[in-house]
Amino acid sequence: MTSDRIPRHPRTAMCAALTAAVVAAPVAGAGPASAAATAPRPVCVSHQSGLAGKMSKDLAGALRGRSGTVAISLRDHTTHTRCTLRANQRFDSASVVKVTVLGTLLWDAQRHHRGLTKREKTLAKAMITKSDNASTSKLWKQLEPAGVKAFLRTAGMDATVPGKDGYWGLTRITANDQERLLDLITHANTVLTDASRTYVLTLMGKVIPEQRWGTPAGAPGGTKIHVKNGWLERSSHGWRVHSVGAFTGGGHDYTLTVLTQDDRTMRAGVATIEAVARAVHRDLNPTAHARTLYAPTDRPGEALPAVPED
Repeated sequence: MTSDRIPRHPRTAMCAALTAAVVAAPVAGAGPASAAATAPRPVCVSHQSGLAGKMSKDLAGALRGRSGTVAISLRDHTTHTRCTLRANQRFDSASVVKVTVLGTLLWDAQRHHRGLTKREKTLAKAMITKSDNASTSKLWKQLEPAGVKAFLRTAGMDATVPGKDGYWGLTRITANDQERLLDLITHANTVLTDASRTYVLTLMGKVIPEQRWGTPAGAPGGTKIHVKNGWLERSSHGWRVHSVGAFTGGGHDYTLTVLTQDDRTMRAGVATIEAVARAVHRDLNPTAHARTLYAPTDRPGEALPAVPED
């Protein structure tokens, strides 16, 4: 267990990213084919020799040929590995914000020295395990945007902006802020008590099968999988498809956030996330037997949050 905070701008990662940008810069007069060379690439740093380079390469390979815009934030406490890609770019949250709503509910209850009511527990369970939108709206209304903002400030999720007019699915999030939340859920801290953290992880571990897609794809056997996903389609940026996951137990202690937009279809977004996830799980668990790897549903489901007409 650790309570160290995810660095907002790790010096080593920033230096590597700048170096990569210089190397990838197009030569004057280069043709359109060189445009792909300027696209940002995943940047990894690690205490384990050789792992950062391998993960950077494998993540880039998982993204090759995919048309969506992807953000990644990974943190592995076992090997002290961090990987990022567009980790500070904002995306519409869709249903992954429901973990933030639950965090806010628990934090608010802690402040008032009370446990959750039976009603709140019922709503929270439906919100996380079934991605129930009506339950989320009721909790969002109860907490109010001011309450969500207060939790975000306390949690250090400085780049997250709650959706306006009750449209919680349009909360603006970043991969780094989602990783910060996952870190608070999985490691002791002063924001959420151990009881609150256990409550969140328990619900994220009981998500119904059709919603256990995304970041769990390829996770090794013996790993406790905690996940929350979401998707949303609008006229601008097409499909947004997101997945956040925490993987604990059996010597595993890592979290992964993959956010996407500009996906042509929902399934294209799911495929991108799962390609990234498989690369991550494979590189962090090189001895895992293929027969033990988690295979997500081929019929992914998720609740579409209400949004205003474009």
